[in-house]
Amino acid sequence: MANGVKIRCKNNGKIIKVPLGSTLLDVYEKAQLDMPYGPMAAHVNNKEQGLKYRFYNDKDVEFLDLHTDGGMRTYISTLFLILFKTIEDLFPNSQLLITANVSNGYYCELRIGRTLTEQDAAKIRAYMQHLVEANLSIHRIQCPIEDAIELFRSHGMESKAQLLESQSNLYTYYYQLENTIDYFYGPLMSHTGDIHLFDVALFCEGVLLRIPSQKEPWRLEEMVPQTKKMGVIREQKRWQEIMGISTAGELNQAVLAGHATELINVSEALQEKKLSNIADEITSRHSKLVLIAGPSSSGKTTTAKRLAILLMACGMRPHTLSTDNYFVNRVDTPKDENGEYDFECIEAVDTAFFNQQMEALLRGEEIEIPRYDFPSGKRVFEGKKLQIGSDDVIIIEGNHALNPILSQQVPEEKKFRIYVSALTTIQLDDHNHIPTVDIRLLRRILRDYRYRGYSAVQTIKRCPSVSAGEAKWIFPFQELADATFNAALLYELGVIREQVMPILEQVEERAPEYAEATRLRKFLKYFRSIPADQVPPTSLLREFAGGSSFKY
Repeated sequence: MANGVKIRCKNNGKIIKVPLGSTLLDVYEKAQLDMPYGPMAAHVNNKEQGLKYRFYNDKDVEFLDLHTDGGMRTYISTLFLILFKTIEDLFPNSQLLITANVSNGYYCELRIGRTLTEQDAAKIRAYMQHLVEANLSIHRIQCPIEDAIELFRSHGMESKAQLLESQSNLYTYYYQLENTIDYFYGPLMSHTGDIHLFDVALFCEGVLLRIPSQKEPWRLEEMVPQTKKMGVIREQKRWQEIMGISTAGELNQAVLAGHATELINVSEALQEKKLSNIADEITSRHSKLVLIAGPSSSGKTTTAKRLAILLMACGMRPHTLSTDNYFVNRVDTPKDENGEYDFECIEAVDTAFFNQQMEALLRGEEIEIPRYDFPSGKRVFEGKKLQIGSDDVIIIEGNHALNPILSQQVPEEKKFRIYVSALTTIQLDDHNHIPTVDIRLLRRILRDYRYRGYSAVQTIKRCPSVSAGEAKWIFPFQELADATFNAALLYELGVIREQVMPILEQVEERAPEYAEATRLRKFLKYFRSIPADQVPPTSLLREFAGGSSFKY
């Protein structure tokens, strides 16, 4: 084809020839792929792009539907823009804050000068549906970055102006939907009519924006109660008010003004105070078994170690154990659908033996603590004995610690459950939420590279299986916790940026993981670097960044 380009489509392995200047949508139409709701975005040479991207050279393309993380991110960001336009049109001079992923949706706080009602939520839902049915074009407009900053500031969108001011780029972009402008750090869909499913429900002081299920996009995610998680979100909001920082732009301004050390000290003190309160509650309840669980890279290990110190300060004698000690022998480990050992499932733990030992301890008997020998895949005993008295407390840390099956024979009044996760810190801006999964992934990339010899490619590649295990074995039990500990630190992305950027830059463009590495690099560039030498040696962040005074 004269003046044409060749597109190699990874979805079906075909070479597609299109005229020069064709868009991703043009390529999709010729690819004849089976995507019931169409593509949301695409990877072009392993880099995420919106569907209006044009081709002037031969490229590799992989279209992303709602079953993919990238496709779902694009869908949700498009919903955010439609919601913002709705709020602008229905409630002039109000403010929309998209604050957290909770109850399988997104909590959006609305400041309209009065309490929100069911009628307001219904009105918002109806107007959003009107915009969807109108199938309006969403325009991506590129301009000099100083022009975008001035534009957002003239519209009273200070958080977006501050975010762009932290960038070193000469040009940037923004999105426009009729008379509404906004900025998102990932691609958006091309038309409002590409949205096929959503809902809006009255929720706390605002609304919950409900989204399709990633596994079954024809239905909404089930709205599950997460009262305790919302409690942490409110607590974090109070902490932000104390610090005077709620967005990346405000954090960057504080760092540039020389307040990084103060931010670190106050953040660490607030976290220590929260953990100290938990230790006081455990002591007052006379709990004997403290169970700590949380998703990967949430900081469970350091939380357990710091909690042990605080319990000693309360006059208790803590003993820390891991559920890993109670793995069944490898030959007895269940296998997954692919015939591989499933170390994530509860059946991989000898819960009967665990309960037997915990019951013996509570009766005042002496036990011999096992150790799981990972090289041989067998449980071994090495003469390590434990017997507890009235002032002793056992801390159990592990993925299944909150699962009722693990400690089903231990009396409830003897147990205290703690859920640990990097739940929330700050926002990029009023409409760009920072997912907890991104914070934990960056921590894991840093830890795996520093301590386990894994590349960023290897860590990113394992993400789907890690996330699937968390969704099945950890998240369903978080609301059972007696206390929820937010292990995220307000300043941490500034420290992580400095250390993780060189690791992400090692990912080659030809690697499928390049798209995720590039997205994370772009995300980190919104934050000013903070030197790690200012972080205390007892900080939870040291578990990932190195230099901890704890032994792991």
